[in-house]
Amino acid sequence: ISHALVGTLEQVLIAAAIAVPVGIMTAVYLVEYGRGKALTKAISFFIDVMTGIPSIIAGLFIYTFWVLTLGFERSGFAGSLALTILMVPTVVRATEEMLRIVPNDLREASLALGIPKWRTVLKIVIPTALSGIITGVMLAVARVAGETAPLLLTTFLSQSMNWNPFSGSQASLPTFVWDQIASGTQASLNRAWAGALVLIALVMLLYLGARVVARLFAPKKS
Repeated sequence: ISHALVGTLEQVLIAAAIAVPVGIMTAVYLVEYGRGKALTKAISFFIDVMTGIPSIIAGLFIYTFWVLTLGFERSGFAGSLALTILMVPTVVRATEEMLRIVPNDLREASLALGIPKWRTVLKIVIPTALSGIITGVMLAVARVAGETAPLLLTTFLSQSMNWNPFSGSQASLPTFVWDQIASGTQASLNRAWAGALVLIALVMLLYLGARVVARLFAPKKS
């Protein structure tokens, strides 16, 4: 299952590299800059809609736009784009909630010292909420790590190692499990269980890593 493990790691990392900055910046705008604006209401509405989108719809959208319309081939990167759609709303909502619970006294004290708004957000607000933001990011990563439907449409199935997520079909642990179960033999069922166990272990390691990072970056009490 090494080829599937490599595919999952690459696809999830690429999706996180896109979704996390976009999600955090969107949440910062909603909480810190966009209060009362019509654009804020529109963004919040679309985030709510994206939260309820079935995963197969995200895969179908990327397949139609990226593969059929733009002419790119199915690849691990196409799968990452589908996973990005599923990750963004989770990251936005988690970050938004954590930013809202940061005491306004911290913001006002920083602004009273003449520190610009953007620097207050960057140096005061985000570090204070960082532990919760990291937890939300890991929840989003854990959610997409086990998605199967969008990857079947965008990456298809591969039985060989492919280190390049931008070219050719690439396996992943969820699609590997699906493929082995579909084969129906005892040996393939054993491989499917092995793939499921590795996927669970991977998610557990991500959670443990998130706990460690959140504790390291948590605000220190004086």
